[in-house]
Amino acid sequence: MNKTPVIALLGQPNSGKSTIFNMMTGSHQHVGNWPGKTVDQKEGEFRYNGTQMILADLPGSYSLSAGSDEEIITKDYITSGNADLVLVMADASQLKRSLYMLADFVGTKVPAVLVLNMMDVAQGQGITIDVNKLSEKLGIPIVSMSAIRKKDYQTLYLVIERSLNQKPVIQSGVLSSAREKMQFIDTLLDGVLTTSKTVKKAFTNFDKKALSPVRGKLMAFGIILGIFLLAMILAGVISGIASAILVPAAAALRSVFENLGVHALLISLVCDVLANVLYFALMMASFVLGITLGFNLMEETGYLARISFLFDHTMSKVGLQGKTIMPFFMGLGCTIAGTTGTRVVDNWGQRVLAIAMSWAVPCAATLSVVPTIATALFGSTGGFLVIVSIFLFMFLMMWVVYRIFGDSLSPKSERVGLIMELPPYHKPDFRNILYVTFQRTFDIFFRALRVISIVSIVFFALTYGFGGNAESSILYKFGKVIEPVTLFFGLKWQTFLAFCASAISKESLLGVLNTLYGTGGNLVSSTFSAKVADSASGISKILSANFTQAQGLAFIFAISFNMPCVSALAATARETHSVKWTAKIGAFYTVAALIVSCIVYHIGLLVF
Repeated sequence: MNKTPVIALLGQPNSGKSTIFNMMTGSHQHVGNWPGKTVDQKEGEFRYNGTQMILADLPGSYSLSAGSDEEIITKDYITSGNADLVLVMADASQLKRSLYMLADFVGTKVPAVLVLNMMDVAQGQGITIDVNKLSEKLGIPIVSMSAIRKKDYQTLYLVIERSLNQKPVIQSGVLSSAREKMQFIDTLLDGVLTTSKTVKKAFTNFDKKALSPVRGKLMAFGIILGIFLLAMILAGVISGIASAILVPAAAALRSVFENLGVHALLISLVCDVLANVLYFALMMASFVLGITLGFNLMEETGYLARISFLFDHTMSKVGLQGKTIMPFFMGLGCTIAGTTGTRVVDNWGQRVLAIAMSWAVPCAATLSVVPTIATALFGSTGGFLVIVSIFLFMFLMMWVVYRIFGDSLSPKSERVGLIMELPPYHKPDFRNILYVTFQRTFDIFFRALRVISIVSIVFFALTYGFGGNAESSILYKFGKVIEPVTLFFGLKWQTFLAFCASAISKESLLGVLNTLYGTGGNLVSSTFSAKVADSASGISKILSANFTQAQGLAFIFAISFNMPCVSALAATARETHSVKWTAKIGAFYTVAALIVSCIVYHIGLLVF
C-alpha cells in the first residue's frame, strides 16, 4: 500500500501559511496538540489528480534555532523526515527578511519548494523578482503567487506533484552562523531583486499617524474600542436570540415535565441548569466571534504589528509583547474576550501570562454589580471611590501575578521582543478571515459547552435544596460549618455562598443575594440566571440591612478579584491547552480574592 504523501508548510508568522492551508484543505482539517506540547497541531487533506495528500501547517516561527516550543516542534518535524516535501513560505514584498527561514532550512537535505507569496503586494511596491534566476541559484522550483487568488493554486498543485517525484533539494551545506546566513541571502538576491524608486508605498501618511507615539496609541485604542463594540453588538444580538428561544423552551419543557410527574431535581437540572449552560456557551461563543473577527482582520491587513510596535516598550517591562495591550482592554468588556484575544501572542508562555494578568481586569458583568452594592452601602460619592479603588488595585494585582508567574512563564531568555521590520499593509482575504473565525468560534463553543456543563452540574449538586430552599443545600450546610472561618475574611455564610456563585456567573450575584437575604426563592434558579436587572430592584434595602460597611467592602473586593466565571475558565483551558495552568490560575485568584477580602475587611473595621 502506497504511503500518503505529506507536505509541510514552513514559514514565518504572517507569511500566508494559514491562508494557503485553509484554501488547500477547506473543511478537511484536524486540530490537536503536538505530543507533549501546548501548541496547536494542524493537519488537513487535499486531493490532486486522484492523489490524496496530507498538508501539515507547522507552527509559525522566525527561525529554526530551537528556542521556543514552536521552533523546537518545527525543527524536529523537518529533521525527522516526516515530510515528503516542504513548502517554504516567503513574503515577496519583504523578501530579504523572510528568506532567513530558508537560510535556516538549508542543509536539511529535505525536498523543498519555495513559495513566494504576496507577489501582488510586491508589484504594487515596485519590486521585481527574477523568479527563474532565483530558482537556478537555489536548485529548487519556485512558485510565485498571491494566496488569496484561487487561480494561482493550479500552478502550486502542479509543482507539488512534480516535486514529489523529482525530490528537489537545495545544494548547500548547513549555515551555522547568522553571518553565513546573511551572506547566503545576499548572494541569492544579487541580480534577482530590483526595486523601482519612483513607486510610493501605499498608506504612507496613515502609517506615520499609526506609528506616532501619541496619535498612534490613541488610534489603536479607538480601533480596539471599535472591535470591542462589534463584539458587544454581536454578543447582544446572538444572546438576545438565544434567550428568546431558550427561555420559553425551558418554560414549556418544565410544564411538560411537571405534567408527567418528573422529579423536581431532574426538572431543575434540565430547565434551570442545562438550559442556562447552553445560554452561557452561546454567549461566550458570540464574544469570541466578534473578537476573533476583529483581530484576524487587523492581522491580515498588517495593522496588528503596528500595535505591537507601539506598546512593546511598556509591556516588555512585565515580560509581554506590545500587542497584549489589546486583551487587557478587551477584558473590561468580557474576560472571555480578553482571554481569546491573547491568541495574537506568538509565544505560549507569554500568552498564558497575559491570560493570568487579564483575569485581574474587572469585566462588564462585575462592573454592573459592584456599583449597585457600593452605592447601596456607601452612597453615590463613596460608591464612586470604591470603583476607583477597584481599578487601582487591578494594577497591583496584575503586578503580583507577574511577580509570581512571570519567571516561569516568560523567562527573559525566551521573551519575544520588538518587531524590527513591520510588514506592509495588504488587502485582506475576507473569505479566509470568515472561515478561520467561524472555525475557531465553533471549536470554542463545543469545548466550552463541555467544561461549563461539568462545572455547573457539580455546583448544582452543591446548591440544590430539597424543598426549594437554600437551607437544605449541601453548600449552605458547608457554609454554616465554616462560617467562623469565613467571618475572618469578612464573609458571612450568605456572602460566602454568593462568592462561590460568582464563579459561575457574575451576573447572578444580585439574584443570589436577593434569594439568600430577601425573597427566599430557589438558590439554583438564582445562581444560573444571567439577568441582573430583575434582581437589582429592592436590593439596596436588603444590603444596607444585612451588611456592615467593612463586610460590604470586603465582599466587593472578593467578587471583583475572584475567578471571573466558568466560561472564562473554559476559554482559558482552550487557549492554554493546559489543565495544570488553568487550575493554577483559577486557584490563585480564588485564594487571592479571599486574602484581599480579609485585608480590606480588617482595614475597614479600623476606618468605619
